Amino acid sequence: MKVLKKILIALLIIIAIPLIVALFVRKDYSVKRAVVINKPQAEVFNYIKYLKNQNNYSKWATMDPNMIKTYTGTDATVGFISAWDSKDEDVGKGEQEIKKITEGSRIDYELRFIKPFESTEQAYMITEAASPAQTKVTWGFEGSMAYPTNITMLFMDFDKMIGADLATGLDKLKTVMETQP
Repeated sequence: MKVLKKILIALLIIIAIPLIVALFVRKDYSVKRAVVINKPQAEVFNYIKYLKNQNNYSKWATMDPNMIKTYTGTDATVGFISAWDSKDEDVGKGEQEIKKITEGSRIDYELRFIKPFESTEQAYMITEAASPAQTKVTWGFEGSMAYPTNITMLFMDFDKMIGADLATGLDKLKTVMETQP
């Protein structure tokens, strides 16, 4: 009986330690990357405000050529939704909605992931004039993990994981924009 009691206490301690640690681990994360594009701000903003144009530069939009994409509403307006469905687990199923547009400078999106996990996160793109012929574009992603799953923040580097994909997309956006007539 003493052995069983010791095993039970050991198991409780093993379970309790991560739960206690998770109390002190941050729950929110924010990732952003930027690039300077050799085009005027108005031209860049008028391109990126169309959510369908992400198909031309977003790494995520090109990960599965067989993904099914559907659209609801009028592109480049608040309420427009771009949805995707893929059998590839790295792509999954979800949708992105334009939540707010500050004309000429910022677009806010809500990302709703459905598969392989459910999550709602915020994303944005900001354009700033770096000069009359150059635009700095910042693409950002913000999220939160609820307790106790936030303990995974100790082992996952969201800045590295998501940041690399944002940088890839911004580099491709720069190429697309600078090669357009």
